Amino acid sequence: MRWKVDLHIHSNKSSDGDFSPFHIIQLSKKNKLRAISIADHDTVAAYPEALELGEDEGIEVIPSLELTTLFDDREFHLLLPFVDWRKKIVSDLIDKVAKGRIVEGKERIRKLQEIGFDINWKEVSRKSKPNPPLGVTIAQVLLEKYEKKNHPSLKKYYEEKNRMFAPYFFYRDYFTREKPAWVPKRNLDLLEALRLAPEIGAVPVLAHPGAYFQRASKYDLAILKSSGLEALEVYTFYHDDSQVEQYKILAEELDLVPTAGSDFHGKIKPHISFGSLKEGEYWMVEELRKRKR
Repeated sequence: MRWKVDLHIHSNKSSDGDFSPFHIIQLSKKNKLRAISIADHDTVAAYPEALELGEDEGIEVIPSLELTTLFDDREFHLLLPFVDWRKKIVSDLIDKVAKGRIVEGKERIRKLQEIGFDINWKEVSRKSKPNPPLGVTIAQVLLEKYEKKNHPSLKKYYEEKNRMFAPYFFYRDYFTREKPAWVPKRNLDLLEALRLAPEIGAVPVLAHPGAYFQRASKYDLAILKSSGLEALEVYTFYHDDSQVEQYKILAEELDLVPTAGSDFHGKIKPHISFGSLKEGEYWMVEELRKRKR
């Protein structure tokens, strides 16, 4: 029997996730997953609850988190399965990331205010509480607030063809470099995160390398591999068939474990339903475990 896994799931401990650890475990059981990894954005708040719930239901839960990092002036997301979430170095790392995200979030909101949008830090932080908001969270708050206000600059985001990805389109149009609300990134350096990974028991996996904000090349991956990267998320809804094949080949060439993760969030990514990623298999967990240092 080919045991199924999903190594990239978000709970409501992420600022943009909707489902509690309890509901995620129940969905995992319903979808007959042998193992999952809850990898929330820059937090390990799902633990130990998720581990205890998984044990009760016979689901192997692999502790993880998704760190937002910078490399070559681009945002890269790093998954850290098997992280020892109890270590002080992990909480210190998360605190460092959170402080940078708060500064970044407040600056983004100030830029949006200068453009003329009615949005403030209090309403955004209430939505993302207790975590600092991601850019897509800010976008989601603004779009929900303006849905019935008929703002001319926002009309396209409410069109049926765009509605499903509206927060991400807004992020692209306003928060990326040279756009109206762009601010300098204050994320952790990716190479620093890779250096720290063995100290916290984690096996570093580069998430969705083909995502529009990453576009990881063979050159990028070779540098990251030499700096401690152990695996590559090949199977993800961010990738089309050609990207899957491209990154599958690169993973083999660079001796990186190919992994699978849906990046399930809930309503902010309605096109991703729980259990819909079919390529995740348990051998991926076994290969990752062999890379632990």
